[in-house]
Amino acid sequence: MNYLSGHLEGIKKMLENDKYCLDIIKQNEAVAAAIKKLNCLILENHLNTCVTEAIKGKNPEERKKKIKELLKVFENE
Repeated sequence: MNYLSGHLEGIKKMLENDKYCLDIIKQNEAVAAAIKKLNCLILENHLNTCVTEAIKGKNPEERKKKIKELLKVFENE
């Protein structure tokens, strides 16, 4: 998270200082890649905790809910 925060602050300064557009785009791409990696880590944690608990649990509605939540997230990609 500190990496992202620092990178975003750097991009803000680049914009304020009218830096070369393609250099700014490269930095934006680096931030996007870092966010994607962070999302993968968060998803892995979610699968290993919340979803695993729902699958092991006895409540079929909770399982369905967790599956729907996951599908909804990936529908928007």
